[in-house]
Amino acid sequence: MPEPGGSERGTRARVARLILELGPSTASSLGTRLGLTPAAIRRHLDNLLAEGMIETRMARAQRGRGRGRPARLFAITDAGRSAFEHAYDDLAASALRFLAETSGPEAVTEFARRQLADLESRYAPAVGAAPPEQRVQALAQALSADGYAASTTRTPGGGTGDQLCQHHCPVAHVAAEFPELCEAETEVFSRLLGTPVQRLATIARGDGVCTTHVTDRSLAAGRGSGRESRKPMTRNTESGGLFT
Repeated sequence: MPEPGGSERGTRARVARLILELGPSTASSLGTRLGLTPAAIRRHLDNLLAEGMIETRMARAQRGRGRGRPARLFAITDAGRSAFEHAYDDLAASALRFLAETSGPEAVTEFARRQLADLESRYAPAVGAAPPEQRVQALAQALSADGYAASTTRTPGGGTGDQLCQHHCPVAHVAAEFPELCEAETEVFSRLLGTPVQRLATIARGDGVCTTHVTDRSLAAGRGSGRESRKPMTRNTESGGLFT
């Protein structure tokens, strides 16, 4: 007898999550782990395939194995992985909402700063070792290594300074509700680069990339490095970018 609608969807989500955790898997191994009959696991896999959550691959032939048909593997797709990321973001947003309600917005600000402190400590050696004129590029490389697809360009139109662009933000809709996350990020950028920075565009606000203007160090020397981005955080500040 088919599972009730809610149970059906819940089991399907368990199948997708198991594939995400284990990597490409056979139908029989998934069914065994979840205690599902061959017919039931096939039904859930067919539905996940139709929804674009998973895809099929053929296992490589192994030595000693006969000439039988290669095993069919089921792997998570980018769409399937994104669905789980959104679920985690919803949980993160709920947790931050609770923190703000019970301890006030200052607690969210402190949480964001502490979360970014680890990234700052990891990036500091590479950025600090680079010549001053190459520190923006060094920061972009560090961000890219963490999956943020960062790049740098000179300010267009003959302006001074550089633009640091992040083409990926995994928690953009959380940052849209809690801009404290983005403010903590810009503080970190300013300290790492030793110059004021200003956020110009954000994925969280619907822009294609998170763009940060980095003030030329020669211009910043007379007014103190990094002071612009250390103003008190407000809930109306633009958001987006680095937060894990």
